[in-house]
Amino acid sequence: MTTSPSSARLFTISELAQEFDLTPRAIRFYEDVGLLTPSRDGRHRVYTHRDRTRLKLTLRGKRLGLSLQEIKQLVDMYDASSDTKPQLEAFLQVLHTHRLQLEQQLEDIRITLDEISQHEERCRSTLAQQQTPPMPLGD
Repeated sequence: MTTSPSSARLFTISELAQEFDLTPRAIRFYEDVGLLTPSRDGRHRVYTHRDRTRLKLTLRGKRLGLSLQEIKQLVDMYDASSDTKPQLEAFLQVLHTHRLQLEQQLEDIRITLDEISQHEERCRSTLAQQQTPPMPLGD
């Protein structure tokens, strides 16, 4: 969807859904949480380049494992001013916190995998002992 040559490019919900491999329902969900604010053209939603950028940032944040609340805070800061320093500092803090959580999860996973390996070895050992034929008793 394009407007007159003098105005900025606009997008339909279908275009954004196709571009970002999302369902329209997912896009409407992001609207409900305040990440996107399309205007209306009659009964149709109309998205600006700003909305498209916010959607792109939202999806990047999700890939990083950020919560929608964290993403919204960062995206709102992106819109707030031309000074990106506060946004970058906040983003660094969010990333640091998220890194610590992931490192803890990774350590927990390593411990769990070690425990699984021990249980597997015990099971294999027990099975091997049960499959050994009994020794014949003396005549």
